[in-house]
Amino acid sequence: MIRMSRKQKLAVRIFALLGATAVLMVFMRYNNAVTEADAAFYEERGLSFISKTDGKEFSIYRDNEWQNEFLEGVNIGAAKPGYFPGELGITEEDYLRWFGYISDMHAEVIRVYTTLDPAFYNALYEFNRTAEQPLYLMQGVWINEEDIATLQDAFAEDEKIKQDFVADAKNLVDIFHGNAVLPEKPGFASGEYTKDISPYVIGWIMGIEWDPAFVETTNLNSPGKTSFSGEYLYTEDASPFEVFLSEAGDAVLRYEAEEYRTTRALGFTNWVTTDMLEHPSEPYEKEDKAVVNTEHIKARSSFPAGLFAAYHIYPYYPDFLSYEEEYIQDVDENGEINTYRAYLEDLMAEHTVPVLVAEFGVPASRGKAHESLYSGYDQGNHDETEQGEIVVDLLQDIHSEGYCGGLVFTWQDEWFKRTWNTMDFDLADRRAYWSNPQTNEQEFGLMAFDPGEEASARYVDGDISDWSKTEPIAETTDGALYAASDEKYLYLMVATEGFDFGADTLCIPIDTIADQGNTAAAGQQLQFSSGADFMVRIAGADDARILVDAYYDSFHYLYAEQLGMIDKNSAFAVKDSGIFNPMLHCLSREIFLPASQQTLPFSSYETGLLSLGDANPEHEAYDSLTDYAVKDGNVEIRIPWQLLNVMDPSTKQIMGDHYENGKIQAQATDGFKIGMAVQKSGELATSPVKMAKYTWEAWDMPTYHERLKPSYYIIQEAFEALDEHAASAE
Repeated sequence: MIRMSRKQKLAVRIFALLGATAVLMVFMRYNNAVTEADAAFYEERGLSFISKTDGKEFSIYRDNEWQNEFLEGVNIGAAKPGYFPGELGITEEDYLRWFGYISDMHAEVIRVYTTLDPAFYNALYEFNRTAEQPLYLMQGVWINEEDIATLQDAFAEDEKIKQDFVADAKNLVDIFHGNAVLPEKPGFASGEYTKDISPYVIGWIMGIEWDPAFVETTNLNSPGKTSFSGEYLYTEDASPFEVFLSEAGDAVLRYEAEEYRTTRALGFTNWVTTDMLEHPSEPYEKEDKAVVNTEHIKARSSFPAGLFAAYHIYPYYPDFLSYEEEYIQDVDENGEINTYRAYLEDLMAEHTVPVLVAEFGVPASRGKAHESLYSGYDQGNHDETEQGEIVVDLLQDIHSEGYCGGLVFTWQDEWFKRTWNTMDFDLADRRAYWSNPQTNEQEFGLMAFDPGEEASARYVDGDISDWSKTEPIAETTDGALYAASDEKYLYLMVATEGFDFGADTLCIPIDTIADQGNTAAAGQQLQFSSGADFMVRIAGADDARILVDAYYDSFHYLYAEQLGMIDKNSAFAVKDSGIFNPMLHCLSREIFLPASQQTLPFSSYETGLLSLGDANPEHEAYDSLTDYAVKDGNVEIRIPWQLLNVMDPSTKQIMGDHYENGKIQAQATDGFKIGMAVQKSGELATSPVKMAKYTWEAWDMPTYHERLKPSYYIIQEAFEALDEHAASAE
């Protein structure tokens, strides 16, 4: 069998999306601006609406006719660098600019998760007023997760969760019609909403990824609450939790119908964890113990817009996607095992309504948190080009399995996000102020926020001209050492006369915390003038990594000393042992596969491995996973702050002494000491490596600039292909 590269497969898939007729002709997008006719409503049963469902088709009313749509779009988060979502820092100008990029990408749908401030809705109104094609909105309705954690029951405390859920949705109805004033409330949107965007809102996606415990407790506490008969929705064979959703949905539909004689298609957020399928190979009980089956919620004939289903579906999570025997047997047209497509097929078979994949994607991050064993479509450790190729591959599966659309997660990178395998190593209230490529959740975006107002502090690309105005922090007979930093990386550059990349070894010791660190590297004939907590070691393209003093190894401390998931090594609890450990990230604790009765051991990967490449986005050879570059005896390196146990570079907080503190705890630093040495083959160091001080200025607000990733352009091409395929089929 001939195995195609990912790029070859991408070309085949785009061709398949495009269709043969599109090879012969090019379809132009509509050139005239949106008119009142474009935004006209259809009227039936006394209600106006622009979206409806029919069987498994989702339709939008435009040009005075119903058009079946495959919805292509993106999710938009509520934050940008320097802000958490509740601070609503994105401006109307930001949104207008982003809408232009999104429209140029041939996306037609944007989805938001909660009520945003007037800037968003004003921008959508202004953009659509002059756009060649409107952007349509899928509006989410959030649920207070603190209430869920506290009450664990949708009907508790006089139905507080449900009442708040419905009240927020009713406010959104008024917002759609430009008829709302929300009072100031910390962490929530507020202000005057005066723009009527109702012609562009094609659907509700109510709710969040449901916590199985919340679903289960709601069901247990109200066992008799199994039916609902509303004006627009009713239930059949429903659970109490499904009744809760039906009641909330009906209340919202009823409010908009009574107040504005308008309605729109409605769906509820769901995810694989609470789907209606059985997953016998799922190792974690909580991932398959609760069900939210929206097929038990039905639309009456009085609700002509209809219902659809909305799921968040990723290729790497939950774990059964890698172990389900039936799915492993699914081989696609390229001869590849395709468990994602197999799952999509199973899920679609359970539904009678259109199904939207409301979230899908992979992050272009350095760190990763889950692996997809057969496709390699992991949760992280993809470069930005690969990110786009994978998204297109997933999009093709979604399209070919008859789904009504796919919304890419997500439009912009989100610095405030956390991930389970890095969250113990940073400060929660400072995440929004710096960029951490080790946290995969931060880098799902198609648009990056790179540090620096116009450019990053340095570009690791082999061209050292951007270091020309920088003074070295140290000079030795081996060369000169330079350092710089920004909101994302510590940058180092070693300028040498005769570094032989294929034969020599470059060592860079870094002292980040006082009164600990190794003064020598065991077995490497290296000594340091100051205790080294980390050591960068480059001995050729296949042997480059950053190592950590075993005493300061936060991975070993967390998973061995604190959690007991791996064996302790008593030698690691000794200061100045001379032992440097590889830097690891956890991927999974020990898991038991119930279907095969197999136990899989604790798993991790070496995140300290350094990748050779070109990190300059302006270059054709750009690789966003680049850690270092070598050219003409010069070595450039960029190290994510978290790989140096920095918990918050903006306030200069690093990890303290784990063993002395009895936990991972932050403490202040006034800077690092850094040195360098080049070891020639067969030569031994005769004196300690001199280490010099480097420090940086703390900051209150980060600087950043926007950049469209290569994935943006790859997905743009695929979306355009889908548009042209649809046009040729009409």
